[in-house]
Amino acid sequence: GKSNLPQREAAAITALINKAHDLHKPVRFWGAPDVVNAWYQLMKLGVDYINTDHIPALASFLTNTDKTSYHAAETHAAYTPAGSYDGNTKLPKNIILLIGDGCGLAEWYAGYTANKGALTVFNIKHTGLSKTSSADSYITDSAPGSTAFASGKKTNNRFVGVDATGHQMALIPEIITRKKMLSGIVTSGDITDATPADFYAHRSSRDSSDAILKDLAVSPLQFIMGAGNASLPANIPLLQQHGFTMASSLKTIPAKGKFIVADNLAGLSVLNGRKEWLSAAFEAAVGKLSSASNGFFLMLEAAQIDWGGHDNNLPYISTEVVDFDKVIGKALKFADRNKETLVIITADHETGGLSLLDGDISKGYVSGNFSTNDHTAIPVPVYAYGPQSQQFTGVYENTEIFYKIMKALDIPVDR
Repeated sequence: GKSNLPQREAAAITALINKAHDLHKPVRFWGAPDVVNAWYQLMKLGVDYINTDHIPALASFLTNTDKTSYHAAETHAAYTPAGSYDGNTKLPKNIILLIGDGCGLAEWYAGYTANKGALTVFNIKHTGLSKTSSADSYITDSAPGSTAFASGKKTNNRFVGVDATGHQMALIPEIITRKKMLSGIVTSGDITDATPADFYAHRSSRDSSDAILKDLAVSPLQFIMGAGNASLPANIPLLQQHGFTMASSLKTIPAKGKFIVADNLAGLSVLNGRKEWLSAAFEAAVGKLSSASNGFFLMLEAAQIDWGGHDNNLPYISTEVVDFDKVIGKALKFADRNKETLVIITADHETGGLSLLDGDISKGYVSGNFSTNDHTAIPVPVYAYGPQSQQFTGVYENTEIFYKIMKALDIPVDR
Protein backbone atom coordinates (compact mmCIF):
# COMPACT_ATOMS: atom_id res chain seq x y z
CA GLY A 1 0.00 0.00 0.00
CA LYS A 2 2.98 2.35 -0.18
CA SER A 3 3.67 4.64 -3.15
CA ASN A 4 2.58 3.70 -6.68
CA LEU A 5 1.73 0.22 -7.83
CA PRO A 6 4.61 -1.54 -9.62
CA GLN A 7 4.05 -1.41 -13.36
CA ARG A 8 3.45 -5.14 -13.70
CA GLU A 9 0.85 -5.22 -10.92
CA ALA A 10 -0.83 -2.07 -12.19
CA ALA A 11 -1.19 -3.61 -15.65
CA ALA A 12 -2.77 -6.77 -14.24
CA ILE A 13 -5.21 -4.86 -12.03
CA THR A 14 -6.11 -2.45 -14.85
CA ALA A 15 -6.85 -5.43 -17.13
CA LEU A 16 -9.11 -6.94 -14.46
CA ILE A 17 -10.98 -3.64 -13.98
CA ASN A 18 -11.41 -3.20 -17.75
CA LYS A 19 -12.74 -6.75 -18.07
CA ALA A 20 -15.31 -6.12 -15.33
CA HIS A 21 -16.34 -2.83 -16.90
CA ASP A 22 -16.74 -4.52 -20.28
CA LEU A 23 -19.30 -6.74 -18.56
CA HIS A 24 -20.94 -3.60 -17.08
CA LYS A 25 -19.92 -4.65 -13.57
CA PRO A 26 -18.73 -2.15 -10.95
CA VAL A 27 -15.48 -2.85 -9.13
CA ARG A 28 -14.69 -2.68 -5.43
CA PHE A 29 -11.54 -4.16 -3.87
CA TRP A 30 -11.99 -5.80 -0.48
CA GLY A 31 -9.05 -5.58 1.93
CA ALA A 32 -7.13 -3.00 -0.13
CA PRO A 33 -4.83 -0.54 1.69
CA ASP A 34 -7.08 1.98 3.45
CA VAL A 35 -5.11 5.24 3.65
CA VAL A 36 -5.35 8.49 1.71
CA ASN A 37 -2.35 7.66 -0.53
CA ALA A 38 -4.02 4.38 -1.54
CA TRP A 39 -7.32 6.16 -2.23
CA TYR A 40 -5.52 8.28 -4.83
CA GLN A 41 -4.20 5.12 -6.51
CA LEU A 42 -7.61 3.41 -6.50
CA MET A 43 -9.16 6.47 -8.11
CA LYS A 44 -6.47 6.50 -10.80
CA LEU A 45 -7.16 2.82 -11.50
CA GLY A 46 -10.81 3.68 -12.13
CA VAL A 47 -12.47 1.59 -9.41
CA ASP A 48 -16.14 2.32 -8.84
CA TYR A 49 -16.21 2.05 -5.04
CA ILE A 50 -13.47 2.60 -2.48
CA ASN A 51 -13.70 0.11 0.37
CA THR A 52 -12.97 1.72 3.73
CA ASP A 53 -13.16 1.36 7.50
CA HIS A 54 -12.68 5.17 7.77
CA ILE A 55 -15.97 6.48 6.43
CA PRO A 56 -15.83 10.08 7.77
CA ALA A 57 -12.24 10.52 6.59
CA LEU A 58 -12.97 9.14 3.13
CA ALA A 59 -16.17 11.20 2.88
CA SER A 60 -14.20 14.36 3.71
CA PHE A 61 -11.49 13.42 1.20
CA LEU A 62 -13.98 12.88 -1.64
CA THR A 63 -16.16 15.87 -0.78
CA ASN A 64 -13.24 18.30 -0.74
CA THR A 65 -11.34 17.26 -3.86
CA ASP A 66 -12.32 20.53 -5.58
CA LYS A 67 -10.39 22.39 -2.85
CA THR A 68 -7.54 19.92 -2.35
CA SER A 69 -6.69 19.35 -6.03
CA TYR A 70 -5.75 21.77 -8.81
CA HIS A 71 -5.19 21.50 -12.58
CA ALA A 72 -3.54 24.64 -13.93
CA ALA A 73 -5.18 26.12 -17.02
CA GLU A 74 -2.14 28.21 -17.95
CA THR A 75 1.48 28.74 -16.92
CA HIS A 76 4.02 31.54 -16.94
CA ALA A 77 7.66 31.51 -18.01
CA ALA A 78 10.11 31.52 -15.11
CA TYR A 79 12.93 34.06 -15.20
CA THR A 80 16.53 32.90 -14.88
CA PRO A 81 18.60 35.65 -13.24
CA ALA A 82 21.90 36.65 -14.79
CA GLY A 83 23.80 36.17 -11.53
CA SER A 84 26.54 38.69 -12.37
CA TYR A 85 26.26 40.52 -9.05
CA ASP A 86 24.76 37.70 -7.01
CA GLY A 87 26.72 37.14 -3.81
CA ASN A 88 28.89 40.18 -4.44
CA THR A 89 30.52 41.56 -1.28
CA LYS A 90 29.68 45.11 -2.36
CA LEU A 91 26.99 46.71 -0.18
CA PRO A 92 23.62 47.14 -1.92
CA LYS A 93 21.95 50.50 -2.32
CA ASN A 94 18.40 49.13 -2.35
CA ILE A 95 16.53 46.38 -0.49
CA ILE A 96 13.44 44.61 -1.83
CA LEU A 97 11.80 42.33 0.75
CA LEU A 98 9.10 40.06 -0.71
CA ILE A 99 6.93 38.25 1.85
CA GLY A 100 4.68 35.38 0.80
CA ASP A 101 2.36 35.32 3.79
CA GLY A 102 1.79 31.70 4.87
CA CYS A 103 4.06 30.32 2.15
CA GLY A 104 6.04 27.27 3.26
CA LEU A 105 7.96 24.81 1.13
CA ALA A 106 4.85 22.74 0.33
CA GLU A 107 3.11 25.85 -0.95
CA TRP A 108 6.12 26.72 -3.11
CA TYR A 109 6.19 23.20 -4.55
CA ALA A 110 2.44 23.28 -5.21
CA GLY A 111 3.03 26.41 -7.29
CA TYR A 112 6.01 24.78 -9.01
CA THR A 113 3.91 21.74 -9.91
CA ALA A 114 0.98 23.85 -11.11
CA ASN A 115 3.37 25.87 -13.28
CA LYS A 116 4.56 22.61 -14.87
CA GLY A 117 7.97 22.44 -13.26
CA ALA A 118 9.18 26.03 -13.32
CA LEU A 119 9.37 28.81 -10.74
CA THR A 120 11.62 31.85 -10.82
CA VAL A 121 12.25 31.55 -7.09
CA PHE A 122 13.78 28.08 -7.56
CA ASN A 123 16.44 29.64 -9.82
CA ILE A 124 17.89 31.52 -6.84
CA LYS A 125 21.16 30.10 -5.53
CA HIS A 126 21.42 31.50 -2.00
CA THR A 127 18.79 29.89 0.23
CA GLY A 128 18.19 29.41 3.94
CA LEU A 129 15.53 28.52 6.51
CA SER A 130 13.84 30.88 8.95
CA LYS A 131 12.47 29.69 12.32
CA THR A 132 9.21 31.50 12.96
CA SER A 133 8.14 31.10 16.62
CA SER A 134 7.03 34.28 18.40
CA ALA A 135 8.02 35.49 21.86
CA ASP A 136 5.00 33.89 23.55
CA SER A 137 4.09 31.01 21.24
CA TYR A 138 5.64 28.09 19.39
CA ILE A 139 3.31 29.02 16.52
CA THR A 140 3.40 32.65 15.42
CA ASP A 141 0.80 34.76 13.72
CA SER A 142 1.64 37.36 11.07
CA ALA A 143 1.98 40.25 13.53
CA PRO A 144 5.11 39.06 15.37
CA GLY A 145 6.20 37.13 12.28
CA SER A 146 6.88 40.27 10.26
CA THR A 147 7.67 42.46 13.26
CA ALA A 148 10.74 40.22 13.57
CA PHE A 149 11.80 41.25 10.05
CA ALA A 150 11.02 44.91 10.65
CA SER A 151 12.66 45.29 14.08
CA GLY A 152 14.98 42.36 14.80
CA LYS A 153 13.01 41.47 17.95
CA LYS A 154 10.62 38.67 18.86
CA THR A 155 7.28 39.85 20.18
CA ASN A 156 3.94 38.38 21.24
CA ASN A 157 1.23 37.10 18.95
CA ARG A 158 -1.03 39.93 17.74
CA PHE A 159 1.59 42.61 18.62
CA VAL A 160 2.51 45.03 15.79
CA GLY A 161 5.81 46.95 15.91
CA VAL A 162 6.08 46.78 19.72
CA ASP A 163 8.11 44.47 21.94
CA ALA A 164 6.68 41.84 24.28
CA THR A 165 6.14 44.50 26.96
CA GLY A 166 4.23 46.80 24.59
CA HIS A 167 6.99 49.35 24.05
CA GLN A 168 7.41 50.57 20.49
CA MET A 169 10.49 49.54 18.53
CA ALA A 170 12.36 51.24 15.70
CA LEU A 171 11.30 49.70 12.37
CA ILE A 172 13.25 49.48 9.11
CA PRO A 173 11.51 52.44 7.36
CA GLU A 174 12.27 54.57 10.44
CA ILE A 175 15.83 53.34 10.82
CA ILE A 176 16.87 53.88 7.21
CA THR A 177 15.95 57.55 7.36
CA ARG A 178 19.43 57.89 8.96
CA LYS A 179 20.76 57.30 5.45
CA LYS A 180 18.01 59.38 3.83
CA MET A 181 16.66 56.26 2.13
CA LEU A 182 13.04 56.11 0.98
CA SER A 183 10.57 53.32 1.71
CA GLY A 184 7.25 51.97 0.46
CA ILE A 185 4.84 49.05 0.96
CA VAL A 186 2.67 46.99 -1.39
CA THR A 187 0.19 44.30 -0.29
CA SER A 188 -2.52 42.21 -1.92
CA GLY A 189 -4.51 42.62 1.29
CA ASP A 190 -5.74 45.32 3.63
CA ILE A 191 -3.22 48.15 4.11
CA THR A 192 -3.69 47.83 7.90
CA ASP A 193 -3.26 44.04 8.00
CA ALA A 194 -0.57 42.74 10.35
CA THR A 195 2.24 42.27 7.82
CA PRO A 196 2.21 45.76 6.26
CA ALA A 197 1.41 47.37 9.63
CA ASP A 198 4.51 45.71 11.12
CA PHE A 199 6.62 48.13 9.06
CA TYR A 200 4.96 51.38 10.15
CA ALA A 201 2.73 50.89 13.23
CA HIS A 202 3.26 50.41 16.97
CA ARG A 203 0.26 48.70 18.55
CA SER A 204 -0.48 45.82 20.93
CA SER A 205 -3.40 44.63 18.80
CA ARG A 206 -3.23 43.89 15.10
CA ASP A 207 -7.00 44.54 14.87
CA SER A 208 -6.71 48.22 15.83
CA SER A 209 -7.15 49.49 12.27
CA ASP A 210 -8.11 53.01 13.34
CA ALA A 211 -5.02 53.37 15.56
CA ILE A 212 -2.81 51.72 12.95
CA LEU A 213 -3.90 54.29 10.35
CA LYS A 214 -2.98 57.06 12.78
CA ASP A 215 0.52 55.53 12.94
CA LEU A 216 0.61 55.42 9.15
CA ALA A 217 -0.04 59.16 9.03
CA VAL A 218 3.19 59.94 10.92
CA SER A 219 5.31 57.18 9.37
CA PRO A 220 8.20 57.95 6.98
CA LEU A 221 6.66 55.83 4.20
CA GLN A 222 6.46 57.39 0.77
CA PHE A 223 3.46 55.22 -0.12
CA ILE A 224 1.41 52.16 0.69
CA MET A 225 -0.68 50.26 -1.87
CA GLY A 226 -3.36 47.68 -1.11
CA ALA A 227 -7.03 47.35 -0.21
CA GLY A 228 -8.80 49.82 2.02
CA ASN A 229 -11.04 49.12 5.00
CA ALA A 230 -13.93 50.52 7.01
CA SER A 231 -11.62 52.63 9.21
CA LEU A 232 -9.97 54.42 6.29
CA PRO A 233 -12.59 57.08 5.36
CA ALA A 234 -12.61 58.64 8.84
CA ASN A 235 -8.81 58.86 8.82
CA ILE A 236 -8.38 60.38 5.35
CA PRO A 237 -8.31 63.98 6.65
CA LEU A 238 -5.51 63.10 9.10
CA LEU A 239 -3.55 61.26 6.42
CA GLN A 240 -3.94 64.22 4.08
CA GLN A 241 -2.78 66.61 6.80
CA HIS A 242 0.45 64.61 6.92
CA GLY A 243 1.01 64.88 3.18
CA PHE A 244 -0.58 61.71 1.81
CA THR A 245 -2.66 61.88 -1.36
CA MET A 246 -5.41 59.28 -1.72
CA ALA A 247 -5.75 57.16 -4.87
CA SER A 248 -8.41 54.58 -5.65
CA SER A 249 -6.40 52.66 -8.25
CA LEU A 250 -2.92 52.26 -9.69
CA LYS A 251 -4.04 54.46 -12.60
CA THR A 252 -4.62 57.46 -10.32
CA ILE A 253 -1.28 57.50 -8.50
CA PRO A 254 -0.09 61.13 -8.24
CA ALA A 255 3.00 62.15 -10.15
CA LYS A 256 4.69 63.55 -7.04
CA GLY A 257 4.52 63.30 -3.27
CA LYS A 258 3.40 60.69 -0.77
CA PHE A 259 0.30 58.64 -1.51
CA ILE A 260 -1.97 55.79 -0.44
CA VAL A 261 -3.59 53.47 -2.95
CA ALA A 262 -6.75 51.91 -1.49
CA ASP A 263 -7.83 49.73 -4.40
CA ASN A 264 -10.70 47.25 -4.04
CA LEU A 265 -9.05 45.16 -6.76
CA ALA A 266 -6.12 44.46 -4.43
CA GLY A 267 -8.41 42.63 -2.01
CA LEU A 268 -9.59 40.11 -4.61
CA SER A 269 -7.90 36.76 -5.14
CA VAL A 270 -6.37 35.74 -8.47
CA LEU A 271 -9.25 33.28 -8.88
CA ASN A 272 -11.78 36.08 -8.34
CA GLY A 273 -10.29 38.59 -10.75
CA ARG A 274 -7.26 40.40 -9.27
CA LYS A 275 -5.34 39.52 -12.46
CA GLU A 276 -1.90 41.20 -12.67
CA TRP A 277 -2.53 43.80 -9.95
CA LEU A 278 0.37 42.75 -7.71
CA SER A 279 2.89 42.80 -10.57
CA ALA A 280 1.60 46.18 -11.75
CA ALA A 281 1.77 47.55 -8.20
CA PHE A 282 5.35 46.31 -7.87
CA GLU A 283 6.36 48.05 -11.09
CA ALA A 284 4.66 51.27 -9.96
CA ALA A 285 6.42 51.05 -6.60
CA VAL A 286 9.86 50.52 -8.12
CA GLY A 287 9.17 53.31 -10.58
CA LYS A 288 8.52 55.69 -7.68
CA LEU A 289 11.49 54.57 -5.58
CA SER A 290 14.24 53.82 -8.09
CA SER A 291 15.19 57.47 -8.55
CA ALA A 292 15.97 57.80 -4.82
CA SER A 293 19.55 59.08 -4.71
CA ASN A 294 20.28 57.37 -1.38
CA GLY A 295 18.50 54.11 -2.13
CA PHE A 296 15.21 52.58 -1.06
CA PHE A 297 13.50 49.83 0.92
CA LEU A 298 10.42 48.17 -0.58
CA MET A 299 8.33 45.54 1.22
CA LEU A 300 5.77 43.67 -0.88
CA GLU A 301 3.40 41.13 0.64
CA ALA A 302 1.63 38.40 -1.31
CA ALA A 303 -1.05 38.29 1.38
CA GLN A 304 -3.48 35.78 -0.03
CA ILE A 305 -1.32 32.65 -0.03
CA ASP A 306 -2.13 32.75 3.67
CA TRP A 307 -5.85 33.17 2.98
CA GLY A 308 -5.79 30.07 0.78
CA GLY A 309 -4.11 28.15 3.58
CA HIS A 310 -6.73 29.21 6.11
CA ASP A 311 -9.41 28.13 3.63
CA ASN A 312 -7.62 24.78 3.03
CA ASN A 313 -7.93 25.57 -0.65
CA LEU A 314 -5.12 24.29 -2.89
CA PRO A 315 -6.30 26.02 -6.11
CA TYR A 316 -6.32 29.31 -4.17
CA ILE A 317 -2.79 28.69 -2.84
CA SER A 318 -1.35 27.50 -6.16
CA THR A 319 -2.62 30.46 -8.17
CA GLU A 320 -1.44 32.94 -5.54
CA VAL A 321 2.04 31.35 -5.44
CA VAL A 322 2.36 31.51 -9.22
CA ASP A 323 1.21 35.15 -9.14
CA PHE A 324 3.82 35.91 -6.46
CA ASP A 325 6.48 34.22 -8.58
CA LYS A 326 5.67 36.64 -11.42
CA VAL A 327 6.51 39.51 -9.05
CA ILE A 328 9.73 37.76 -8.03
CA GLY A 329 10.71 37.57 -11.70
CA LYS A 330 10.17 41.32 -12.06
CA ALA A 331 12.21 41.97 -8.90
CA LEU A 332 15.13 39.88 -10.16
CA LYS A 333 15.02 41.56 -13.57
CA PHE A 334 15.18 44.93 -11.84
CA ALA A 335 18.11 43.73 -9.72
CA ASP A 336 19.93 42.53 -12.83
CA ARG A 337 19.47 45.91 -14.50
CA ASN A 338 20.18 47.99 -11.40
CA LYS A 339 23.15 45.95 -10.07
CA GLU A 340 22.80 47.58 -6.60
CA THR A 341 19.70 45.82 -5.29
CA LEU A 342 19.41 42.96 -2.79
CA VAL A 343 16.19 40.94 -3.17
CA ILE A 344 15.01 38.79 -0.25
CA ILE A 345 12.05 36.41 -0.47
CA THR A 346 10.58 34.65 2.56
CA ALA A 347 7.43 34.09 4.63
CA ASP A 348 6.30 35.03 8.11
CA HIS A 349 5.03 31.47 8.73
CA GLU A 350 3.38 28.48 7.02
CA THR A 351 -0.40 28.19 6.96
CA GLY A 352 -2.51 25.05 6.70
CA GLY A 353 0.02 22.29 7.39
CA LEU A 354 -0.09 21.39 3.70
CA SER A 355 1.23 18.04 2.51
CA LEU A 356 1.37 17.12 -1.17
CA LEU A 357 0.09 13.60 -1.84
CA ASP A 358 -0.38 13.46 -5.59
CA GLY A 359 0.58 15.39 -8.68
CA ASP A 360 1.76 15.39 -12.26
CA ILE A 361 4.20 18.15 -13.18
CA SER A 362 3.74 17.62 -16.93
CA LYS A 363 0.00 18.27 -16.55
CA GLY A 364 0.19 21.04 -13.96
CA TYR A 365 -1.79 18.87 -11.56
CA VAL A 366 -1.28 18.87 -7.79
CA SER A 367 -3.30 17.44 -4.91
CA GLY A 368 -2.78 17.39 -1.17
CA ASN A 369 -4.05 17.41 2.36
CA PHE A 370 -4.21 19.97 5.18
CA SER A 371 -3.60 19.25 8.84
CA THR A 372 -5.10 22.52 10.13
CA ASN A 373 -6.83 25.70 9.02
CA ASP A 374 -4.38 27.75 11.07
CA HIS A 375 -0.65 28.48 11.15
CA THR A 376 2.09 25.93 11.87
CA ALA A 377 5.60 26.12 13.30
CA ILE A 378 7.25 24.68 10.19
CA PRO A 379 10.38 26.72 9.28
CA VAL A 380 10.02 28.62 6.00
CA PRO A 381 12.48 29.09 3.13
CA VAL A 382 14.50 32.26 2.60
CA TYR A 383 15.81 33.13 -0.86
CA ALA A 384 18.23 35.99 -1.54
CA TYR A 385 19.65 37.45 -4.73
CA GLY A 386 22.11 40.25 -5.40
CA PRO A 387 24.92 41.91 -3.44
CA GLN A 388 25.25 40.40 0.09
CA SER A 389 22.84 37.55 -0.72
CA GLN A 390 25.39 35.05 0.62
CA GLN A 391 24.48 36.25 4.13
CA PHE A 392 21.10 34.53 3.96
CA THR A 393 22.18 30.88 3.80
CA GLY A 394 21.82 28.57 6.81
CA VAL A 395 19.14 28.07 9.46
CA TYR A 396 18.36 30.99 11.77
CA GLU A 397 15.68 32.85 13.70
CA ASN A 398 13.42 35.17 11.70
CA THR A 399 14.90 38.13 13.59
CA GLU A 400 18.23 37.52 11.83
CA ILE A 401 16.73 38.72 8.56
CA PHE A 402 16.55 42.21 10.07
CA TYR A 403 20.17 42.12 11.19
CA LYS A 404 21.33 40.78 7.83
CA ILE A 405 19.53 43.68 6.12
CA MET A 406 21.12 46.18 8.49
CA LYS A 407 24.55 44.67 7.87
CA ALA A 408 24.01 44.83 4.11
CA LEU A 409 23.12 48.53 4.43
CA ASP A 410 26.03 49.17 6.82
CA ILE A 411 23.69 50.54 9.50
CA PRO A 412 24.88 49.73 13.04
CA VAL A 413 22.09 48.57 15.37
CA ASP A 414 22.01 47.11 18.87
CA ARG A 415 20.86 43.55 19.42
